[in-house]
Amino acid sequence: MKRTGYIISALLLSGLSLGVYLHGKAVPAGPSGYQLVKTVPIEGEGGWDYVGVDSAARRIYVSHATRVVVLDADSFEKVGEIPDTQGVHGITVAPELGRGFTSNGRANTATIFDLKTLKTIVTVNTGKNPDAILYDPASKRVFTFNGASKDATVFGAADGVVAATIPLGGKPEFAAADGKGNVFVNNEDTADLIEIDAQAMKVKNTWSMKPCESPSGLAIDPEHRRLFAGCENKLIAVVDADSGKVVATPPIGQGVDATAYDPGTGFVLSSNGEGTLTVIKQEGPDKYTVVENVPTKRSARTMGLDIKTHNVVLPAAEFLPPKEGERRGAMKPGTFGLLVVAR
Repeated sequence: MKRTGYIISALLLSGLSLGVYLHGKAVPAGPSGYQLVKTVPIEGEGGWDYVGVDSAARRIYVSHATRVVVLDADSFEKVGEIPDTQGVHGITVAPELGRGFTSNGRANTATIFDLKTLKTIVTVNTGKNPDAILYDPASKRVFTFNGASKDATVFGAADGVVAATIPLGGKPEFAAADGKGNVFVNNEDTADLIEIDAQAMKVKNTWSMKPCESPSGLAIDPEHRRLFAGCENKLIAVVDADSGKVVATPPIGQGVDATAYDPGTGFVLSSNGEGTLTVIKQEGPDKYTVVENVPTKRSARTMGLDIKTHNVVLPAAEFLPPKEGERRGAMKPGTFGLLVVAR
């Protein structure tokens, strides 16, 4: 659903609980029930990438250049930081082990930290520019997906010992696990979906996701065995996790980076850098209907989903006009924050 003329109130930067405004009047939530209700300011300069939500422990992990900012998932108050994570991309957790993990792109390392104290336990060497990071509970291993070396580093979640390096034949993006020992990752270069046997630490299958182009975000519905890959050409490739067949391609907004699946609502979500959150209703394993495109903010391209509250959180900032030769202008100081989109 196309919506124009929406103005996000500048008061959002104060962290007040406000909805989307049009001509000074509150705009009610659309058919999905979702609307932007709050922006949580986050101090400090520098870019960001993934945001992780630990719904059980009520924590949100926001990557922010050289550190991870940790927020309470209910109050959105800052509860701590994980420092010295140079060029941090992703965050994943192993609750049963009391450990969390970050992928540090500029340092070519992963940090293992204590979930209670947020203190670093050990640093693990990975491939070049580790991007996505995933904990697989079935094998109790951590996988970093390394963009520059086009491979995956696998290490034990308990001891941090590197067990394998898996060549992937292209630039990996987001990853997902099915809880049964299978790990899936997008190959952005070839638009393939790669299935990895987490126990054998080897590629099991490689499937084309055409007509998908340059896939980034990846989420999974383990019950119906469906994967949701966000594609650069404004669609989600819904893939059968057993056969690799693309079973549906619902449209989404421009500039997707992350996708999510909410088992409580049956919604498939796509965060789009154009400033929208596409909400798609799963009406069966192979049937998907776009409910609406919820206004967010330009640059809100990645997200985390709180499966307890169904809140969606999206890091975003404002940018200056690009100078000659620049792809994107510099970030405006003091504008970085976490958008909260709620039902």
